[in-house]
Amino acid sequence: MSGDTPERYGGITRFFHWGMAVLVGWQFLKFFDRIAEGEHWVGQTLVPWHISIGTLFLLLIALRIIWAAAQKNQRPRHDPAVAFPVKAGHFLLYAGMVLLPITGILTMIGNGYGLSAFGVEFAAQGNETPWMASLGSLHSPIAWLLLAMVVGHVFMALLHHFVKKDGVLRRMV
Repeated sequence: MSGDTPERYGGITRFFHWGMAVLVGWQFLKFFDRIAEGEHWVGQTLVPWHISIGTLFLLLIALRIIWAAAQKNQRPRHDPAVAFPVKAGHFLLYAGMVLLPITGILTMIGNGYGLSAFGVEFAAQGNETPWMASLGSLHSPIAWLLLAMVVGHVFMALLHHFVKKDGVLRRMV
């Protein structure tokens, strides 16, 4: 079953969720670039893919949002007592996942580096564009906020599974 149902999320939703979880984890490896100026295995092997993965991530988050909108009426429902905080938390996660690659692109283009992903040039190197660079400077703070939200998301999923034992995590696995 590829579509969502009121009981659980379907295969496509789960693919997006777990596939993007892997990509977010990979992107967070960029934080290791701050250790020893990236002069280690993670910094030299995985971090160079940061821009390409971020560009792919932007495409996937757009597809994920379209898919979620199409599945809106079929998705599992939340307990009305917690529906608002759940929806607000997920909105903030999605906002972070959209803003992060956009600010990354603004950083690259705004600072005149251009944009190349997976060997394809999307924007050539050129002049600096101060307003783009300025908005792009939000990339790192948004990354830290998204990291905190992801940790909170994982914590809440584990709380529901091991403490509340309400089956919320099972909907996504």
